[in-house]
Amino acid sequence: MATKRKKSSNPKRNAVLTILLTIIVAAVCLYTVLVGLGPKHLGSAKNIELGLDLAGGVSVTYEVNEENPSQTDMDDTRYKLQLRVQNYSTESEVYQEGSNRLTVEIPGATNANEILEELGKPGDLSFQTEDGTEVLTGANIKSAEAGTYDENGINNYVVSLTMDEAGKEAFADATAANIGKPIYIYYDGQVVSAPTVQSAITEGECVIENMESYEEAEELASTIRIGALPLTLTEVQSNVVGARLGQDAIDTSLFAGAIGIVVIFLFMTILYRIPGLLSGFALLGYVILNLLAINGFNATLTLPGIAGVILAIGMAVDANVIIFTRIKEEINAGKTVINAIETGYHKALSAILDGNITTLIAAAVLWIKGSGTVKGFAQTLAIGIILSMFTALFVTKKLMMSAYSLGLKDEKFYGRAKVFKVFNYIKFSKFCMIGSLIVIVLGFVFLPINQKSIGHILNYDLDFSGGTAVTLTLDDAITDELDQQICDTVRDVVGGGTVQSQKVQGANELVVKTGELSLNKREELETTLKDSYAISDYQVQQITGSISSEMRQDAVVAVAISAVCMLIYVAFRFRDVKFGVSAVLALLHDVLCVFTVYSVAKLSVGSTFIACMLTILGYSITATIVIFDRIRENLRDNTLRKQGIDVVVNTSISQTLTRSINTSLTTFITITILYIVGVAAIKEFSLTLMCGVVFGAYSSVCITGPLWYRMKMLSDKRKAKAKKAEEKAETPVKTSSKKKKRKK
Repeated sequence: MATKRKKSSNPKRNAVLTILLTIIVAAVCLYTVLVGLGPKHLGSAKNIELGLDLAGGVSVTYEVNEENPSQTDMDDTRYKLQLRVQNYSTESEVYQEGSNRLTVEIPGATNANEILEELGKPGDLSFQTEDGTEVLTGANIKSAEAGTYDENGINNYVVSLTMDEAGKEAFADATAANIGKPIYIYYDGQVVSAPTVQSAITEGECVIENMESYEEAEELASTIRIGALPLTLTEVQSNVVGARLGQDAIDTSLFAGAIGIVVIFLFMTILYRIPGLLSGFALLGYVILNLLAINGFNATLTLPGIAGVILAIGMAVDANVIIFTRIKEEINAGKTVINAIETGYHKALSAILDGNITTLIAAAVLWIKGSGTVKGFAQTLAIGIILSMFTALFVTKKLMMSAYSLGLKDEKFYGRAKVFKVFNYIKFSKFCMIGSLIVIVLGFVFLPINQKSIGHILNYDLDFSGGTAVTLTLDDAITDELDQQICDTVRDVVGGGTVQSQKVQGANELVVKTGELSLNKREELETTLKDSYAISDYQVQQITGSISSEMRQDAVVAVAISAVCMLIYVAFRFRDVKFGVSAVLALLHDVLCVFTVYSVAKLSVGSTFIACMLTILGYSITATIVIFDRIRENLRDNTLRKQGIDVVVNTSISQTLTRSINTSLTTFITITILYIVGVAAIKEFSLTLMCGVVFGAYSSVCITGPLWYRMKMLSDKRKAKAKKAEEKAETPVKTSSKKKKRKK
C-alpha cells in the first residue's frame, strides 16, 4: 500500500513543482522585460533598438559614381561618413549595401536638411603648423598605411605616409623649419593627430610613431586616406521621419497587441476549455519571451516589425488549435484523456513543423531580398514562429499534463470533437475555381483603368515609382479644397510637373508625390509648406528611379524564390510532387487574389508589398499543409481508401474544417484590431493581410485538396494507360511463339 501511495503522490508533486517552476521563470522573465537586470537594465524592453520609422530620424543611401570601387575605398568612405554622423548621434550607423552603396541612419535627428547637406560634402584634410599655416591637403597624400615593426622584442605601431611631388617639397620645407614642434593633422576641423617632427623629411615619405595599437594606427591611416578619397557619392534614397509619428505607432500597436491577446485568451478558453485557458497563459509567456529574444538578438524593431510580432501572436495560436482539435478527436474516438493528449500532440507534430518551416522559408527570403523595415519584419516574424513552436509543443503540454495530474481528468474539461457531415468539396470546387478566376480576371481588367486614372497600372508607392514624397500631418481636417491648395503650393515650388496627393483614411494626413527634387528644392518646399499651413508633423522621402526599379524586380524574385522553395520542401516531405505543385498553384491563386485587391482598391504598392505577399504565402501554405497531412494520414486507412480517393480527400477536408476556421479567426482578429487602432502607415498593410488570411483559408479548404485529387486521377490514368500499352506490346510476342509451336 505504501508503494501505491508513493506512486500516486509523485504525479501531483511533479505537477505542483512544474507549475511553481513555470511561475518563477515567468516572473523573472517579466521582471527582466519590465525593469531589466543589473545597473544597465539588461533585457529591459526599453533597451530594444527602434528603427527610424519609430524613433524618428534621417536615413540616406548613397551610390558611388565611380565604376568598380575597391573594397578599401568603400571601407574608407564608410568610415568617413561614420565620423561625420557621430556629431549628430552616438547611435548613428553607416553600413554598406551591395558593392557600391552606403546607407546612413541617424536616429532622433531633427535638423534633416542640414544633415543631408553636410553628408554630401567631400572630407576636408589638412596638415598645419602651430601657427595655422597649411602645409598639405588631402590631395597631396598618395597613400597612408598602418604597419608594425619589431624593436627589442616590442611591437611598435606606425602609420606610413607617401606624398606627391608638390607635397614632398612643401613637407620638406615645413619639417625643416619645425623640428621639435608638432604638425597638426585636421579632418573636418577636428585634430586627429599631432606628431612631433624629429628631423627634416625630404624624400616624400614619413612615419607617424607611438600608436597605442594597430587599430588606432589603422583608424588614423583611414582618416588620412579619406581626406584624399577620389570617390564621389550621389544620393539615391533618403527618408526623414518625425519622432511623434513613431511614438503614435508604438502606442497604438501596443494597444492592438494587448486587445488581441485578451480576445484570443477568451476565444481559446470558450472553444477548448482547460487546454484553451492554459494556452492563454502560454501565450502571455510567448509575448514575454519574444520581447527578450528581440532584445537578446539586438533586432531593430520597425513598424512592420511590430506588425510581425502581432501577426505571430495570431499564428502562435495556430499550433495550439491543431493540437487541441486532435485531442478532441482522440477523445471522441474513445481514448482516455491522458492517451488523447499524448496521441494528439504526436499526430499534430508533423503538420506544425511543416507549416512553420514553410513560413520560415518566406521569412528567410524576406531577410535576404528585403531591405530596411522589411528586414525588421522578417526578423521579428522568424523569432515569433520559433518561439510559438516552443510554447505550443513544450510549455502548453507541460501545463496540460500538470493540470491532468492535479485532478482535471474528466473529458468535459477538454471537450469532444463534433462529427461533421462529409461534404463533397471536390464537386463544389468547380464553382469555386470559376469564382476565383472571375476575381483574378477582375484584377487584370482594372490595370488599364488605373493606367488612365493614376498614370500607372498600380498605385506604386515611392519605393516602386521613384521621386519625392512628403507626408504632412495637419492640425485641421483635410478637405478637398485644402488638398487642392497644398498641391498648388507644391506645384509652384517645384516648378510644375506632375503632383499627386492621397488622403490617409482615419487621420489628418496627406501624402504628396512629385518627381525627384534636389536638396535645395526640398528645403524650399519644407519651409513654404510649414509657413503656409498648420503642420504638426513633416516627413519626406526620396528614391531615385534606379532604386525603385530594383525594388520592383526584388518583389517578383522574392515571391518566385519563396514559391519554388516551398514547392521543393512540400514535395520532399510528402514524397509526392503533386502535393507540392497543387500547393504552389493554390499560393499563386492567393497572391493573384490579393493582387486584385491592390488593383481594384488602388492600395499603395511599395516595399511592404513584398512582406505582405510573402507572409500570405507562409500563412496559406501552413493551412494547406494541415489538410495535406490529414490526406496523407487517411491514405494509410485501408477502409477509407477502398471507398475511393475522392472520399479520402472530402473526409480529410471535413475533419480539418474546424481547425481551418478557428485558426483563420484568431489570426484575422489580431490583424483586424491592428487595422482598427493602428496608425495610417500600417492600415493598408493590415488590410491586405486580412484579405490574405481569408483567401488562404478559402483556397486551402476549397481548392488545394480537390486540385491534388484531379492531378492524382490524371496521373493514375496516365499510368494505367501506359501499363495497358505495355501489356499490349508484349501480347504479339506470346502469340507468335505459340504459332511456332503448332508448326512443330
